Amino acid sequence: MNRKIAMVKRQFDMKTHDQANEDLEYWLTKTPQERIAAVTFLVNQQLKPGQKMDRTVFIRRKLK
Repeated sequence: MNRKIAMVKRQFDMKTHDQANEDLEYWLTKTPQERIAAVTFLVNQQLKPGQKMDRTVFIRRKLK
């Protein structure tokens, strides 16, 4: 079984490229459940075993 890795190259002009907009478009394609799962995964990576997230900093908002 021969596997080959295809080279992928994306060039951007750093002065005009809008990475934030590209990231927003990506996350808007995901369902709210997938977004929440991704945030939970990232938060859990930063917590020590047995530690819980301090939710006093966050304000609850209703999803539209």
